[in-house]
Amino acid sequence: MFVWNQGSKYSGSKVLWCPLHWDSEELIVFWSCVLQVLDWHRLIPLTWAWMARQTPHLGEQRRMTASLLRKLTTASNGGVTEELSCVRSNNYVQEPECRRNRVQCLLEKQRTPVEQGSLELERVISSLLDMGFSNAHINELLSIRPGASLQQLLDIISEFILLGLNPEPVYVVLKKSPQLLKLPIMQMRKRSSYLRKLGLGEGKLKRVLYCCPEIFTMRQQDINDTVRLLKEKCLFTAQQVTKILHSCPSVLREDLGQLEYKFQYAYFRMGVKHPDIVKSEYLQYSLTKIKQRHIYLERLGRYQTPDKKGQTQIPNPLVKDIFRVSEAEFLARTACSSVEEFEVFKKLLAREEEESDSSTSDDKRASLDEDEDEDDEEDDEAEDDDEDEDDEEEEQL
Repeated sequence: MFVWNQGSKYSGSKVLWCPLHWDSEELIVFWSCVLQVLDWHRLIPLTWAWMARQTPHLGEQRRMTASLLRKLTTASNGGVTEELSCVRSNNYVQEPECRRNRVQCLLEKQRTPVEQGSLELERVISSLLDMGFSNAHINELLSIRPGASLQQLLDIISEFILLGLNPEPVYVVLKKSPQLLKLPIMQMRKRSSYLRKLGLGEGKLKRVLYCCPEIFTMRQQDINDTVRLLKEKCLFTAQQVTKILHSCPSVLREDLGQLEYKFQYAYFRMGVKHPDIVKSEYLQYSLTKIKQRHIYLERLGRYQTPDKKGQTQIPNPLVKDIFRVSEAEFLARTACSSVEEFEVFKKLLAREEEESDSSTSDDKRASLDEDEDEDDEEDDEAEDDDEDEDDEEEEQL
C-alpha cells in the first residue's frame, strides 16, 4: 500500500512512500521511476541523499557495490545525465556537483535574469574554449565587444573559424578592429560566401584581414569594381586576381585610377609581365617607391626598358630584388650605390615631378584659354554675320 506523507520538510510537496519490505534493488528502480515522473512534470527533484534518509533499511545496504548505488538521474535539460557519488558516511550521501563545460546540474523551473545571463556567459565561454581560444583571449574578447551581445560575439567568431582562420589571428583581428563585432550576422555570412567565391577561404584570409579588416564592412560594389578592373583592364586571370587579393589586399582600398596607372607603369614602362607582377607582389607598393627605385636604376644604367621583342642590352635585375627588399639591401646589392646618393636623387626626382605637374597645369590652363579665345572669335564672327544679314535686309527694303 502506498501512503502520501504531507508532513515532509519540503513544504508544498507530497512525497510518495513505498512498501518497506522491498529490497534495495527494487527501491532503486522505484525511486528512479519516481524521479523521472517528477522531472517530466517539472516538480521539485528529489536527491538520492534525501531518499536514503527517508528509507531506513536502505542504509543497511550502503555497502553494496558502487554500480548499484551510482545511478543516473535525468536532468531537466532533456537527456543529459549526472552520476551520483556513492555513500560516504552513515548520515548522508554526497550531492552531485556542477561541472562547467561538461555536465549541467539539476536546475529550478524558473531562473532570474542574472542566472540566465550567467548561464549564457558560461555557454559562450565553453564554446570559445572548444574552438581553441585561451582564457586570456576570451577575457580580452569579452572586454572589447562594443555593445555586442554574447550570442553576436559567438556568431561572428564562428564565421571566422568556418573561413579557416585559427583562434590566434581571429583574436588579433577583432582586437584591432572591434567594429567587426557590430556586423549583422547575415551580412557576415553573405560576405563570407562571397569571399569563398573569390578564392579567399580555407585559410587564405589571414593576411587579408591583417592588412584590410574592412573587407567585411566595405561595400561589395567596391570590391566588385576592383576585381573587374584587374580582370578587364589589366587582363589578369581569375587565379591571378585571387593571388593578388591574397598577397596585396591593400589594392581593395586603392583608388582605381591609381591602381590602373601602377599596373601600366610596370607593364609598359618597366616591361614586367603579368606573372612577374603577381609573383613579386608589385601592386602592394606605393607608386612613389616604385618610381624612385626604378628610375634610379635606370639613370645608373642598371635597368633598361625592354623593346617590342622583350629584349634588353643589359640584364635587368629581378622585380623582387628591386621592391621586396629593404632600402639598405636595395642600395647594397641591386643599385650598388650609397645612401647619400640615393637621398639626393629622391629630392631631385620630387622637384622634377613638381615642375612637371606645374608645367602640366600651365599647359592645361593655356589650352583652356585658347579654347575660350576660339569661342570668343566664333561668337564675334557670328555677331558680324548677323549684322551683315541685317544690313542686307534693310537695303532690300
